[in-house]
Order: sequence, then structure tokens, then C-alpha cells
Amino acid sequence: MADFDEALSSFAAEVGSQDPVCVRGGGTRWGLGGTVAPGTREVAAPEGIVAFEPAEMTVRVRAGTPVTELHAELAGAGQRTALPERPGGTVGGALMAGESSIARLGLGPVRDALLQVRYVCADGRIASGGAGTVKNVSGFDLCRLLVGSLGTLGLVGEALLRTVPVPEVERWVRLAGAAADSARSCHTAASVLWDGTDVWALLSGYGVDVDEDLGVLASVGSCEDVGGPPDLPFHRWSCTPAQAASFGAQNGAAGRFVAEIGVGVVHASEPQPARPVEPGVAELNRRFKERFDPTGRLNPGRDPLRKP
Repeated sequence: MADFDEALSSFAAEVGSQDPVCVRGGGTRWGLGGTVAPGTREVAAPEGIVAFEPAEMTVRVRAGTPVTELHAELAGAGQRTALPERPGGTVGGALMAGESSIARLGLGPVRDALLQVRYVCADGRIASGGAGTVKNVSGFDLCRLLVGSLGTLGLVGEALLRTVPVPEVERWVRLAGAAADSARSCHTAASVLWDGTDVWALLSGYGVDVDEDLGVLASVGSCEDVGGPPDLPFHRWSCTPAQAASFGAQNGAAGRFVAEIGVGVVHASEPQPARPVEPGVAELNRRFKERFDPTGRLNPGRDPLRKP
């Protein structure tokens, strides 16, 4: 374990190789994919930034680090990551949940932020997947497989993340009574949200470009500055971008909703009805689980296929 620091080695020793075990972060999406089986031992991932390379636009960070603390540190160099910020949410939790920021149109999906991961296997060993740069990755991209796995394939201790520049200007605006596609021509729209009545758009980029898009939106209808996005209902529905753009007319049973236009995610006050899993997908997931965790000791009771 010469390549691994003391914090990661101590984490592996705490995980061990015998009894059922799970990692608990900030608990912001703790019930996602089911409830951890009774009697499962909880451990905490190590915290702290290991190395930040502003010129390379990468940061190596331990999984237990709160995302807000990570971004506060990166902000000094005018950078951040694509990981979503939730009160108390950790780097490892964001990666294991696999849920992207609502600014996904601008930041990209959370899986694309991960370049390399160091994690503890079911047998207690430390393994590594990915590489320091995309061009050095060869073969199967293992680290992306772990994103969204809810810790059922390995317990992440450390991640190397891609960083992005903090935009010169960010402005949330609301268009009252606007159609879902009202902001489709805005080049700086990092997020477009629609609740069936109004549209919220996050304009992000250089000031001159944001001003140009503000002019475009003003020509559509009433446009006002707001402090941020609307409150998002807890449950997430997965659908196609086209379905999200016409969500209210087709899914009245969802209750209150806020759709991410152009992405295919809808936040709703009611959970998404269970959908059958294709047999081929279920078999592929079974094989991965069998190979990575043959005894089923990692996060027993949680199933990534039960996520919406």
C-alpha cells in the first residue's frame, strides 16, 4: 500500500473484510435505492483535500469531504466541480448517488467530473480505477462504473475530480407564464427549470453573453431577477427530455413538480411509480455485483436499479 496515504489505509482497515458494512456521509440521499439492512456496520470516509492543481484543473479529495467545503477552497482559484451542493452532502455521497447538479446543462453530468477513484473492495483491499488525465485512460473505465452504484460495488475513499472555471456572471431569472422551451435559444443557460407555469433559467458565463441572453428572454415575456431556483420537491423522476417538457399534462399524479428542461429529470412531490427492469439490465447488474461483492457485504439492502 505504498501508494496510499495513512488516511486511506486506515479507512480500509476500518472497513475490514468480514461483516456487512456501509459508508454514511451527510445522509442527504440516504434512502435512495432502499434501506440498508439491519445490523449493517456504518463507517465514515476520510475527509480533506489531498492535492489541488489549479493549472491542471484537477483536485484530489477524500470522499468524506463536504462538497461545499471543497468548493469554498477551489473558489480561491476561481474554480469548482460539477458535483451538486446539498447541505451536509459529501463528495463520496454525490458520486455514489450519481445525481448531477441542476446546472447540468452547463457543468455536465457528475460522472464526467470523475477522473480517478481509490476505493475499498469487498475483501478489504484498496483498488484504483481511472487515471490522472482522460488521455491516459485505457481499457474499461472502472471509475465511471462506481458512479451511481450506491456503494454496492466498492466504498470510495478518495477521488480525483476535474474542475471547471467559476463563471464571470451567474444570474437566476424567472419568466412568468412562459412555455417550457422559452429559453432554448439562450447560449449561457446552465439550467432551465419549469413547473408547468413559470420558467427559471440560470444564465452563466461572460457578462456580455449573459446580457445578450437577457435581451432574448426579455423579448419572450416578463423576465425578472430572482435569488435562485424554486424549491425542488424531494422525489426525482427519470424520463426523456421530451417527456419532461410536457410533464404536467401527462403526469398529474406526480403532484407539484419542477422539470429540468433539456435533461430529462423531474423533481416531484410524489415518488415515481416502479418500472420493470429489462431482464438483460438486471442480469448485467447481477454479474457486476457478484464479481465485485460476492458475499453481498457492501451496503446490503440498497439497489441502484431501484433508483428512479
